Amino acid sequence: MTASALTRPGERDRVSSKISEIDWRVVGLITLISLAGCAMQYSIAGGSWSPWALKQMIRFGGLLVMMLILSMVHLKWWFRAAYPLYAVLLVLVLAIEFTPLGYTAGGAKNWLNLGFTRIQPAEFMKIGLVLALARWYHDHTAQDARWSWKLLIPAGMIGLPFILVAKQPDLGSAMIIGLTGAVVMFLAGLSWRVIATGLAAAVAIVPPFVMFGMHDYQRNRVLTFLSPESDPSGTGYNIIQSKIALGSGGLLGRGYGLGSQSQLEFLPERHTDFIFSTLAEEFGFLGSFTLLACYVALILTALRIASLSYSHFGRIAASGMVAFFALFVLINGAMIMGLAPVVGVPMPLLSYGGSSMTTIMIGFGLVLSTRVHRYAELPKGQGLF
Repeated sequence: MTASALTRPGERDRVSSKISEIDWRVVGLITLISLAGCAMQYSIAGGSWSPWALKQMIRFGGLLVMMLILSMVHLKWWFRAAYPLYAVLLVLVLAIEFTPLGYTAGGAKNWLNLGFTRIQPAEFMKIGLVLALARWYHDHTAQDARWSWKLLIPAGMIGLPFILVAKQPDLGSAMIIGLTGAVVMFLAGLSWRVIATGLAAAVAIVPPFVMFGMHDYQRNRVLTFLSPESDPSGTGYNIIQSKIALGSGGLLGRGYGLGSQSQLEFLPERHTDFIFSTLAEEFGFLGSFTLLACYVALILTALRIASLSYSHFGRIAASGMVAFFALFVLINGAMIMGLAPVVGVPMPLLSYGGSSMTTIMIGFGLVLSTRVHRYAELPKGQGLF
């Protein structure tokens, strides 16, 4: 064996060597987007660090350190943790429904009250699901991934948390869980025939689900987004105000801190779900395009990292993490433009909030770990099934 084979970068154990293998472009883009979010939270608070900007900046600083620490964790530990983590998170989701620890906020019983803190298990389930699916596909053949009765297992792994979270009801998180799982199955090599059948089934199921499977307020959101002007002061208000903010920004925007929709509080949830509308009003098309370019660059860079992993687990896990991040961007973007119902999906790293940012930073910790340990070889045939 040659000396170079013994010292491949992904196999070095020294911390200094691992740090040199981190893709700092990913770290830089994440930092840039997060600081833009803090700047917007400072703006919409009337030029004040409270109540959002300072808390978000401190939170990001701590999570950035956590992400870099996670990038040092060898891929084998992510591999070993996959099934146990999925099982624990599933128990926590069940605990919301069947124990007194379940806590209702914003009309949805999707929080777990532990006394000293509250957590939202559905957010972390996205990570647990991706890891569990990546391990399952790592332990099975390409034919199993393409078309086999064994696909009922990953389908069940996706379907169970999807149903539980949708029942809370947390439609936004359920949508991300279901779509992320579907993307992972597609990336793993699912047959196009199965994909076409699934899409046809989804088209057939959606109308009756909207009419009979949703709560009244959820149904109104879905139906109103098609024609928000039909209820301008009710369920259509959010979308209408968001469109006004997007359009009034023009090419260069009204200026930092000068957005009328956000500063005069016409725009609802301006620091969370509709923060991109705030940015578009203040910085216009040019500012919006620049931020979206940062998102695209981050997604493409992370996908490139995933493709370089020697292990199938690393490729699938990192791609899955990128998938749910990209879905956040796409769904929030469609939501604020009136192209999708308002389902409470934040713009990642830009919106104020702890659970969403924590999930995303853990996910990118795995992506960076995949880069640092890209030469790691993981055993096959050790799955539970």
